[in-house]
Amino acid sequence: MMNEPASLAVTDLNAAYESSQVLRQVSLEVPARQVVCLMGRNGVGKTTTLKCLMGLVKPSSGELRLGEASLNGLRPDERARLGLGYVPQGRDIFPNLTVWENLQISLVAQGCEANGQVERVMGLFPVLKEMLKRKGGVLSGGQQQQLAIARALLASPKVLLLDEPTEGIQPNIIDQIGETLLKLKKEGHMSILLVEQYLDFCLSVADRFYVLDRGSVAAQGPIGDLNQSVVKQYLTV
Repeated sequence: MMNEPASLAVTDLNAAYESSQVLRQVSLEVPARQVVCLMGRNGVGKTTTLKCLMGLVKPSSGELRLGEASLNGLRPDERARLGLGYVPQGRDIFPNLTVWENLQISLVAQGCEANGQVERVMGLFPVLKEMLKRKGGVLSGGQQQQLAIARALLASPKVLLLDEPTEGIQPNIIDQIGETLLKLKKEGHMSILLVEQYLDFCLSVADRFYVLDRGSVAAQGPIGDLNQSVVKQYLTV
């Protein structure tokens, strides 16, 4: 059974590593059933924002909400059970376990019943169906990314957090991942917060965007408002 989608709200989020301030009064919203892209150059706080949402980094202040529920003070596993799914940068699959075992661990860790979700995920990522007995470590980078997303989807999240899913991946797999995100959006069962630097990918899948610069929100709006002036000022290296 699919979850109802939920909005995700971040209000006045501040975070620091030791004495280095990383996030400064970051506020953003991911409306239900929408894809929101969080953009910016390297080191501006995008990954830290996701880690704060998942409870992997403790913010110094700010409010985090998933629908009507506050996430503040909850452990990462509690946030996952409330409906947050997370695919970190680098994917973090288990290289010595098979594809099937990687998927099973997700269900066990979340305390979830399969409820047809394995078949659904195989439909989204058909290549995995052919590789269920292969070790995760022998998959290509793109296949590992598909496995990581599939693993997160098995728990039927209300909001899926994706950190740089196109990084280091061949173009045809990027296209497949983009098509999958569009299918998920069309299904209407979840919202997606996507950290991404590949501009064309964001333009193809997102409804809205936020741009971080020096730990603060520097620009935001509907994806159609992401013009060349914003790109040149905040995204061009």
